[in-house]
Amino acid sequence: MNTQSKSSHADFETKNKPLFQFFTDGIKDLYWAEKAIESLLKKNKSLAYTEELSDAIEDHELQTQKHILRLEKVFKHLDMKPEGKKCEAIAGIIKEAEETVSDTPEMSMTRDAVIIINAQKVEHYEIASYGGLLQIALTFNLDAIADLLEKSLLEEEETDVLLSEIAESFINLEAAEENEDDNEDDDNDKNDNKSSKEGNKQKRATASASA
Repeated sequence: MNTQSKSSHADFETKNKPLFQFFTDGIKDLYWAEKAIESLLKKNKSLAYTEELSDAIEDHELQTQKHILRLEKVFKHLDMKPEGKKCEAIAGIIKEAEETVSDTPEMSMTRDAVIIINAQKVEHYEIASYGGLLQIALTFNLDAIADLLEKSLLEEEETDVLLSEIAESFINLEAAEENEDDNEDDDNDKNDNKSSKEGNKQKRATASASA
C-alpha cells in the first residue's frame, strides 16, 4: 500500500464514532480468533495424513503467530491494551471442524480433504474480516494500521489459494477413491508416515537455523 502519510492514532472525535467502536471490536474479535486458530492448527498438524498438508498447516501456524503480533501492533497504534473478544463465528467454525474431522477415518485422504475444507472456512472468515477492517482503517485515515491489516490479508489469501492447490492436485481425487476398508492401514504404514513428517520437520529446522 503506497500512502503519503502514515497516520495511526485516532482523535477524540473519531474514537466516539459508532463505526470506530465497531472497528475496535472487530480488532478484538480477530485477536481472539487468531489465537483460537493457532490452537486448532496445532491439533490439525498432527492429524494430517499427507506431508504436503502437514507442512502447509505448520507454515500457516507460523503465519498466524505473525498475525497475532501484527494485531498487537494495531492495538499499540490505537493506544489500547491487546484484548480478545470471543469471536462466535470462529468458535462455531472450530467446533464444526473438530466434529467433522473426528468423524473421518484416521490416516486417510478423506480426513485431509475435510481438514482443508475446514481450514478454508477459517480463511474465508479471516479474509472478510481483515478486508473489511482494512477499508474502515483507510476511511479513518489510519494508514499505518491499514498497512498492517493489508499484510495479513494478503497472506490469508495466499494460504487459501495454497490449500485449494493441495486439495485439487491429488487429495480430493484420492479421497474420492477411498473405502472404509482402505483405511485399515497397518502399523508399518503409520510409522512410515510419522517418520516422514518428523524427517521433514528436521529439514525445516536445519534450514531455519542456517538462514
